[in-house]
Amino acid sequence: MTALPTNTNKRQAERKVTLKTIASHLNLTPGTVSAALNNSAAARSIPERTKQRILAAAKELNYRPNYFARSLRLQRTYTIGVIAEEIGDAYGAMIISGIEEYLRKHNFFFLTVIHRHDQKLLHTYAQMLMSRGVEGFITLDTSIKDKLALPTVAVSGHERVDGVTNIVLDHHLAAKLALSHLRELGHRDIAFLKGAVVSSDAAHRWKAICDVAADFGLRIDPNLVIQIDSVDSTPRLGYPFAKQLLDRKKPFTALLAYNDISAIGAIWAFQEAGLRVPDDVSVVGFDDIPSAAFNSPGLTTVRQPLQRMGQLAAKTVIDQIEGTAEYVAEIAIDPEFIVRASTGPAIRSSAAPAMPRLTPSRIAAPRRI
Repeated sequence: MTALPTNTNKRQAERKVTLKTIASHLNLTPGTVSAALNNSAAARSIPERTKQRILAAAKELNYRPNYFARSLRLQRTYTIGVIAEEIGDAYGAMIISGIEEYLRKHNFFFLTVIHRHDQKLLHTYAQMLMSRGVEGFITLDTSIKDKLALPTVAVSGHERVDGVTNIVLDHHLAAKLALSHLRELGHRDIAFLKGAVVSSDAAHRWKAICDVAADFGLRIDPNLVIQIDSVDSTPRLGYPFAKQLLDRKKPFTALLAYNDISAIGAIWAFQEAGLRVPDDVSVVGFDDIPSAAFNSPGLTTVRQPLQRMGQLAAKTVIDQIEGTAEYVAEIAIDPEFIVRASTGPAIRSSAAPAMPRLTPSRIAAPRRI
């Protein structure tokens, strides 16, 4: 005996809107409606007024395209593989947010895998994603050594690989902005937290800092340089290494950290040791993650437009897949410098407790990209 449809099934059937539904509603052919909604080559011959009618009707009738049927018909998956080092950290989350926003608006999906700098996993996951039909790759903080079989965009990849577009920050300008700011405040004894060697940005950022320091005549004291050897995505990334810096008993008035998370961890270590930021020591971060503005004190930092970089990566890989733009090897992004309360004038050449200074910190609200 055949079961009668429930009221729920009836409502679901009534709500289901297809291309034929829209075509019948507008007295057009399903092919015309499909061409307009998919913006295919055939849509060029459809009058603009008719296209707008179709789009308005699709919205009014709450049309939801059947992507499975669309993929079978066009033999495409409209899926991008995102290969990231980490997604739990603010850096990766902001870039992926930009990727998701752009892909969603253009009816693409994405699958994400996390490699944690394991080259074997990187290769395995790339193969797995291809077997699942992805049409291109976006990588984050990943050093690609070999050309992949699909269009690929690397955010902060740096390696020159044929067919891979690198989206990179202008690290020389970033170093110039940070060191100029500290030099203008009178800082000469500057300490540094270097990024972990597995991070794809670390070597390029450190070279830029060294080059700019040489241009400014600022000597980098090896005793004031600490190498981070952790990939922690919490302030623990900076906390123990700032304590190591203090244990060296070498005077300094400012710290330039590899990123915001390590800078925030360093501030915790300094405050725990009785130091006031920025009264006794100024701190500069890198990235401008959301928590930077809400740290106590608010963190002065080099801003990477991370969400916009994710959007640009998504646009670039889709353009390559669909052949709507020429391949470019590198896209350079300019940083901004955000001044908050963690930096102030140098008073004494020592990272040790001092009397409160009278000159207020120069504070600026973060600018929107």
